[in-house]
Amino acid sequence: MTETSGLQFVSPYAFEAMQKVDVMRLAALSDPELRLLLPCLVRMALCAPADQSNAWAQDKKLILRLLSGVEAVNSIVALLSVDFHALEQDARKEQQLRHKAGGSNGESILVSQLQHGLTLEFEHSDPLRRLRLSLSELLAIMNKVADSNGEFFLKTSELFESPVYLEEVADVLCILQAELPSLLPIVDVAEALLHVRNGDWFLCLLVANVPDSFNEVCRSLIKNGERQDEESVGGRRRTEALRQLCQMNPSQALNIRAMVMEECHLPGLGVALTLDYKPDSTDEAVSPLVSYVSGLLLGTNGKVRTWFSMFIRNGQQRKRESSSVLWQMRRQLLLELVAILPRSRSTHVPNDSELGSEMESTSGYSGLREEHVVKASALLRLYCALMGIAGLRPTDEEAEQLLQLMTSRPPATAAGVRFVSLSFCKLLAFPTLVSTPEQEQLMVMWLSWMIKEEEYFESAAGVSASFGEMLLLVAMYFHSNQLSAIIELVCSTLGMKIAIKPSSLNKMKTIFTHEIFTEQVVTAHAVRVAVTNNLSANIAGFLPIHCIYQLLKSRAFTKHKVSIKDWIFRQLCETSTPLHTQLLPLIDVYINSILTPASKANPEATNQPITEQEILSVFQGRLGLPLTDDGKVHSQYSITTQLLILYYILSYEEALLANTKALALMQKKPKSYSAILMDQIPIKYLIHQAQGLQQELGGLHSALLRLLATNYPHLCMVEDWICEEEVTGTLPLLRKMLLTEPACKYSKVELHKSFQDVVQSGHRLMRILEHLTLLSAGDLIPYAEALTASISLLLEEGVSRRVLQTVNKLWMVLNTVMPRRLWVMTVNALRPCLKLLRQQFYTQNDLLVDPLIVLRCDSRVFRCPPLMDITLHMLNGYLLASKAYLNAHLKETTEFDRQTQTVSNLGLTGQPDTQEVTREELKNALLAAQDSAAVQILLEVCLPSFQEEQQLSAGGSDCLLKSVQTISRHSVREQGRAISLWGTQDSQKPEAGSFGARGERQAEGGLLSDLREVQCLICCLLHQMFIADPNIAKLVHFQGYPQGLLPLTVAGIPSMHICLDFIPELLAQPQLEKQIFAIQLLSHLCTQYALPKSLSVARLAISMMGTLLTVLTRDKRFLFFMPTLPCLVSFCRAFPPLYDDVASLLVQVGQVCAADVATKARDIDPFITRLQYFKEKTKEALGSDVKLSKMDLPKRFTEFGRADPDIQLCYCIEATFMDIISYNVQLL
Repeated sequence: MTETSGLQFVSPYAFEAMQKVDVMRLAALSDPELRLLLPCLVRMALCAPADQSNAWAQDKKLILRLLSGVEAVNSIVALLSVDFHALEQDARKEQQLRHKAGGSNGESILVSQLQHGLTLEFEHSDPLRRLRLSLSELLAIMNKVADSNGEFFLKTSELFESPVYLEEVADVLCILQAELPSLLPIVDVAEALLHVRNGDWFLCLLVANVPDSFNEVCRSLIKNGERQDEESVGGRRRTEALRQLCQMNPSQALNIRAMVMEECHLPGLGVALTLDYKPDSTDEAVSPLVSYVSGLLLGTNGKVRTWFSMFIRNGQQRKRESSSVLWQMRRQLLLELVAILPRSRSTHVPNDSELGSEMESTSGYSGLREEHVVKASALLRLYCALMGIAGLRPTDEEAEQLLQLMTSRPPATAAGVRFVSLSFCKLLAFPTLVSTPEQEQLMVMWLSWMIKEEEYFESAAGVSASFGEMLLLVAMYFHSNQLSAIIELVCSTLGMKIAIKPSSLNKMKTIFTHEIFTEQVVTAHAVRVAVTNNLSANIAGFLPIHCIYQLLKSRAFTKHKVSIKDWIFRQLCETSTPLHTQLLPLIDVYINSILTPASKANPEATNQPITEQEILSVFQGRLGLPLTDDGKVHSQYSITTQLLILYYILSYEEALLANTKALALMQKKPKSYSAILMDQIPIKYLIHQAQGLQQELGGLHSALLRLLATNYPHLCMVEDWICEEEVTGTLPLLRKMLLTEPACKYSKVELHKSFQDVVQSGHRLMRILEHLTLLSAGDLIPYAEALTASISLLLEEGVSRRVLQTVNKLWMVLNTVMPRRLWVMTVNALRPCLKLLRQQFYTQNDLLVDPLIVLRCDSRVFRCPPLMDITLHMLNGYLLASKAYLNAHLKETTEFDRQTQTVSNLGLTGQPDTQEVTREELKNALLAAQDSAAVQILLEVCLPSFQEEQQLSAGGSDCLLKSVQTISRHSVREQGRAISLWGTQDSQKPEAGSFGARGERQAEGGLLSDLREVQCLICCLLHQMFIADPNIAKLVHFQGYPQGLLPLTVAGIPSMHICLDFIPELLAQPQLEKQIFAIQLLSHLCTQYALPKSLSVARLAISMMGTLLTVLTRDKRFLFFMPTLPCLVSFCRAFPPLYDDVASLLVQVGQVCAADVATKARDIDPFITRLQYFKEKTKEALGSDVKLSKMDLPKRFTEFGRADPDIQLCYCIEATFMDIISYNVQLL
């Protein structure tokens, strides 16, 4: 809108006076300035005010006095004297008429036929006609705007173009809008004024006379504006109008700029407002233009970034114009760049007098000033964003000055380090800035300066991340041809995503690899770089660890025979939380470089592992346990270092096993860390500490748990985790409340002395133990040895149960932090006392090889439930540990032995694979034998001892029946009947009755005895073992165990139902004792689990018994049916549909036995008669007879029992019949 260049606009001073209604300021305005505000001032003076205060009355008088000397006031007063209501009615009629006519300029109600031009008519007209002329013209423009569908047009109008009448037209326009606001909304009027010449001037006057509409008008203009304003005439006119409005009200310029960003319209306006913005306090760091454009391109709003990038790209397609906002922005940025550039660094001065004056002002200084470093960094990032994101193509002037700035040498400060890093990355991102040999030589000199000065910069600036590490890292990437990694490095340093073609880095690659950094120089220099002190995630930037990681990954150290082990160990020792993200990848790639050679041609080209002595030194505080005055353990290394070393050891061992095949092919066997070393590392304690630092350790805790579950499954038992959850719950709070005294109130010596006299002075020991329960797991570690060394003293008679339970609790707490060491000490402490023989002290390796050592303890442990709980916990752990140990041992030795055999067999095929299969089978057989042996020993522990059997005999049968009822009523009936049947046969007496007596009867009486509690603990462990591996349950039951334990195992082990799957297979075994055991087991399972599957297996068992009846000899028949016939009672009780099958089987057995007896002299016809009677009679008629016959049965057994096996079997059949009938009678 250059047509308004000669017009006077409302000044910011005048607008502020109008906005605040500051009469004193208005009075100070000049006549030309006051003339622009007359419409509003006249209306204020004439209209009745809403403010009736005295202050406003005085101000109003001052306004009248101010207007009294202005001649133009009379014409405005005349305009206000017309009938605006009638004028509005005519205007609306004209609008309706134009709407019907389709917008054509036909007959007008407001204006009759014009005799002369519009300008002459306006000059000769009275005020009302002037209003009508202006209103008609304005409504015509507004209607055309509404019908244009967004297409811009420029309306030619004499009324708005004549310079003579502009002020009068502006007065009419302001009065019309003020008096007819519903007909002429100010936002619609503002939109219409953009389509006429001098529209921005009219708009400013209109808004100045209605100052409270400023934001409304600006928002409407921006919302209706174009997305790219410089591409169209309408966009440029709209931008210029808004720019004039903001110059009139500069305090709202930043708010209008925010509206531009919010709507993503008129990007040129945002830049123009920033160029016009003059802050009250100048900030020397970063200019408003740099901040604004950087925020647009580097902000998080992708929509804004795309919108402004399109503005830059489209602006470059047009020729360079001084009026273009884009070129104004580029010019200003170049001025700012030149202003901070040292005079001696510039080799080209732009052909601009202003630029030249800026250059002269910086002459005489050869380095980048410290106060300019931050601004220079901001300018570099901005130009990177403009070129990389917005696609700006720099001119020769811009490229030259940018290169001079990038290769300048800043002071040694943290900001200087940042500037050098940005400059280096910009060179990599935009290598086209270096186009001539002179510029290339300048860049090489600057890079050489970087290498020389990086140590000084790091020490002087006091930062851990210097640009030297970035140089090394880029050199390594160039040597390994990892151009994508360089691009990622550049983007992360610059803080923006830039599309960089890998081919554009070829020139830089040649310079780096041939002139500056050869690979040997890189590796030699990297080792000498100091480690980062207290390395953590809080230290940003590129560190030595990044360089070492890339060199390890590319195998540069092994290739050039440079030892890196010491550097890595020192860096691991200099770590803290939060954990740096590069530490775990560094350890992984270091382990890979230890085990895998750089090339097959040189298998010895590997790095050295960390020595055991160095590892021990890290854990010295944990291992030697040096106590301070407060009894706590201290170490010179942080918990982060210890966890990283633990991760290194576990990962190394896992990688060693995973690479055994490849190592065997190379005939190379790296040394594994010794078991002695692993025993001295407090693995569980470290994991316990890491659990509370999960947020700060990143992925280290989860990685350690994965390695632990693979290599040390006995440290990942579910019950241990549950116990730890209980320990880490509300107990710490309770500890703080109760533990008011120092933690080391009692020493280890006092604890040991209290154990020596535990029976007589149990209260003293109990007081110490109760105090120890308030300590945390870590604070309990010093007491572990004293506690376990005296644990065998608790096996003496008279020890309080409370003491035992407290010791068990303390042991479980210690188990959360030091399980392996605690287990070894406990196993050695519970060994049986053999005074004549020298006792052997077991080691961790002994227990891994033979877990059953745990059960070779003092026999009194088997009747001490708290200590038995500890023993079972250790047994379960060592069984799991033994599996992992054997698996690792097999994997470690198989490949090397197979390679050796391959060489010795001279090409014979098949043997190595056969041996490998045999090894695996032998290992599985050994593990199965261990598990089954442990189960058999534990089942044997459940049996009562001789003394417990004596107590049973003294208790009587009534006490037995009463106690055994707590287990199973059905089992009681069977056992009572069996004892009655075999009462006189000691050799044939089953052990189930003995278990019942010992399990529930003690000297002091009661249901819960030590034996019963031990049985419960054992059943819980067996249930876990059976669930973990059902094959163990199958193996144990194929081996068999005492029949008297069946009621216990079936009722106490919930997973016993899995036996139903293999009982048919057990019944098919040729051994008679296995078949008997299967039927006895099935009888208890049917009672416990009356399932359809149990019914089908029971039918199979009855059918098999009938088949065996026909094939067994007389002696075997007796051995088989005597223990199995009572099981038929359980079948019938569980499944009544089996009555007929069972009755038929009993009659068949009776007939066979009767036939054998009939060949002898003894007459047993009464028995045969009664047997037939039982089968034919109904159950209702047998109640009294059954009772009489059962009372007479023991006498008959005594009489005939020793005479003939068939006779005994006959009476056993009769007893079975009576049990079945009596049970049904009881149900009735």
